[in-house]
Amino acid sequence: MKQETMRSSPFPTSSTPDKLSEELSMLLSMRAEDQRNFTEALPPEMTLRIFSELDVRSLCRASLTCKQWNHLIEGSDSLWRNHCLTVLAVCNKEVTGDRQEGLSWKVTLVRNYQKSRAKKNWMKGRFSHVRSADQIPPNSMYPFDVETWGEILEAELER
Repeated sequence: MKQETMRSSPFPTSSTPDKLSEELSMLLSMRAEDQRNFTEALPPEMTLRIFSELDVRSLCRASLTCKQWNHLIEGSDSLWRNHCLTVLAVCNKEVTGDRQEGLSWKVTLVRNYQKSRAKKNWMKGRFSHVRSADQIPPNSMYPFDVETWGEILEAELER
């Protein structure tokens, strides 16, 4: 009776090595069109763990794959929080302010991601040897505030 109420899983459940090997072979031999979406086969915690390994761009693209993936990714604040914490290291004031306003981790990340990338590149000195505005890549400019340009100038003077 208990077995009937359990969710079916495509993963081997037998305890004997021969039976386990047989079930594993059967699972691996499934044709591509017969395979289930891994998000349907795995517990949500494992699926989110897999998604947590994606970078921001890949995570955004994965959310466009299908409705189920979109629902899982968009509904998981923790996925966006981890990426937002890396942005926090570069744009502390902005991220802190957005969070204090009650914005979600995803919205905070979307609002500050490009700025953090541009600032990080300027702080690393990627544009230290630029001789004209034409040599500056288009994605490197951002409407920074005076404080941020001051930080960038200080970093330049220390090089």
